[in-house]
Amino acid sequence: MNQPSIPLVLLPAMGCDGQLWARQVVDLGDIAHPELGDLTVDDSLSAMAARVLAHAPPRFAVAGVSLGGYVALEMIRQAPERVLRVALFGTRASMEMRTRTVGEQGLLATAPHADPMLTPIVSGPVQAMAERVGTDVFERQQRALLARPDLDTAIAAVRVPALVAVGDRDLICRVEDAAALAERIPGARFHILRNCGHLSPMERSGEVTMLLRNWLTA
Repeated sequence: MNQPSIPLVLLPAMGCDGQLWARQVVDLGDIAHPELGDLTVDDSLSAMAARVLAHAPPRFAVAGVSLGGYVALEMIRQAPERVLRVALFGTRASMEMRTRTVGEQGLLATAPHADPMLTPIVSGPVQAMAERVGTDVFERQQRALLARPDLDTAIAAVRVPALVAVGDRDLICRVEDAAALAERIPGARFHILRNCGHLSPMERSGEVTMLLRNWLTA
């Protein structure tokens, strides 16, 4: 008998669309039923989470990158009984600002995925995503992140199997930032993706697929 497909909601990073998760949608199709959450309409995390919840299956697994990770946590805060498991990529435990270099701050002011370390193979699709999403959506998403609430309540609500992963070259969420999040979630698995920046599902698609497969079937 075939194993039933697991409903899987995928949430993109700021300035990204479904292409960020394109490989995982295909490669996990044998065990999951993936669908993309819409983070383009609202300008607050709470409204984004409510919109995704309104269109999501009754119970589901959720995976998010950066902005998507914060929305996933807010979804758990709003409806903990509906979330089966959560995977957080490039997501920090604290909303406190940390000291950044001038170069890092410049990247944040333009786009979180404007990483000079991206290879040409990845940077082209990333730029195309940003152009498709557009400046209006980017500005709404940036407002949502700037006004994001304290995460303590949302993190404390996580009582499901959790995966926290981060690229070792991520300029937005450092390894220590993600590690601090993993430490606050009981039983969370923590993974560092080597030679990887902020958009791991695209930069290290095979490794991310493997991580999600293990997380979904554990």
